[in-house]
Amino acid sequence: MKNLSLFAAALLAAAPLAAARADTTFVPAQSDTEYLAKDHLIGAKVHGAEGKIVGDIEDLIVSADNQVVGVVMGTGGYLGWAEKKVGVSLASLKFEEKDGTLFVSLPDLTKESLDTAPEFQRKKPPKSLFDRTKEKLNEFSDKSQPQIDEAKKKAQEAYDAAKEAAGPAYEKAKEAVSGAIDSAKEAVGGSEQQPAPPAEAPPAEPTPEQPAPANP
Repeated sequence: MKNLSLFAAALLAAAPLAAARADTTFVPAQSDTEYLAKDHLIGAKVHGAEGKIVGDIEDLIVSADNQVVGVVMGTGGYLGWAEKKVGVSLASLKFEEKDGTLFVSLPDLTKESLDTAPEFQRKKPPKSLFDRTKEKLNEFSDKSQPQIDEAKKKAQEAYDAAKEAAGPAYEKAKEAVSGAIDSAKEAVGGSEQQPAPPAEAPPAEPTPEQPAPANP
């Protein structure tokens, strides 16, 4: 890849891409002097003063105006375990082209300076509008929860008081209904015990007299 060392540093230190491409919105393809950080920078090995690998680039540090000001380098550890994250300024890095690949180094880095370097402190990204709205809703819910609990408590107390007050009236009405049912049963039972009066036989109809035989 031609002029890799030149455009590698130029890309990182250049003005925001939007300003460089003010005449268009979309970028159909990268030019011959551009590359993707994922392809050549992210994951690139960083070499120390003696040429030994001291770490690898894991992320970019970008300013508020979209300028790359440094990189986050992972160093030490084994397969990611106990790895130390170190922030390195862009000006301290040296980019070269060796055998068609990007060679990144820290010429002034020594083992002692790396061991005593402060661990990079990563801040949480700014909260989105959705996250802020969600927090406000949770905050409102937390503040209104005691009022909701108090209202539930008062409603339960009112229900218990009404139930207790209605208890005697309910029992009285229950007794009245039970007494009416018993009275109705007694009335029905008494009428069934009285024998029914015998039915009177209807009067016999007179037998029509037969006419006397006529004399010859």
